[in-house]
Amino acid sequence: MTTACDKIQNNPKYHELVHKRTVFAWTLTLVMLVIYFGFIFLIAYGKAFLGESLSGGVTTIGLPIGVGVILSAILLTGIYVRRANGEFDELNRQIIEESV
Repeated sequence: MTTACDKIQNNPKYHELVHKRTVFAWTLTLVMLVIYFGFIFLIAYGKAFLGESLSGGVTTIGLPIGVGVILSAILLTGIYVRRANGEFDELNRQIIEESV
């Protein structure tokens, strides 16, 4: 006798969902790591560049770049949520319907 759990695990759409979600999550993770560590390396090796004034005042180039790092994390989270609520949830719904 096959259970609902067995039906789900044997469903090709389940494997598709797991694969797509894993690849997408790792891709976004890699993008965020490149952005974050790029900023850290810039701090370590480009202090003079980051310390330059933007317009002759006290605001330096490093400030908008740092804000950009934070905003990129928010943006990447939003991209993941949008895809998860769309494509991934639809696949999940189909899998559940087929397993009942």
